[in-house]
Amino acid sequence: MYLFRGGMTAQSGHSPEAMQAHMQKWIGWMKGLGEKGIIVSGEPLAPSGKQLTGARKTITDGPFIEAKEMVGGFLIVSARNIDEAVETAKGCPILEVDGNVEVRPVQQMDMPA
Repeated sequence: MYLFRGGMTAQSGHSPEAMQAHMQKWIGWMKGLGEKGIIVSGEPLAPSGKQLTGARKTITDGPFIEAKEMVGGFLIVSARNIDEAVETAKGCPILEVDGNVEVRPVQQMDMPA
């Protein structure tokens, strides 16, 4: 799984033209992954939400994380191992604008019937 943080957002002060050009890079990258058949699923995340905290289950509007740390979206890819997933992530456009891609294996769990 790729978790995308930071990068170019509407709040980052970039021109609409720069943001459109960057979006085209994303479209091209995602299209290439799709053509290789390695995308399983993925979506951008809305900037709003709720956060539950602690045993009291305190609910606050959120997320309250610095923009560079907020998860902006995710993508699940098919890869033989984490090294292959990391190599594929190196082409992600978010890296060009100081964002980051966290690469994590999805742990398989046996669900009770």
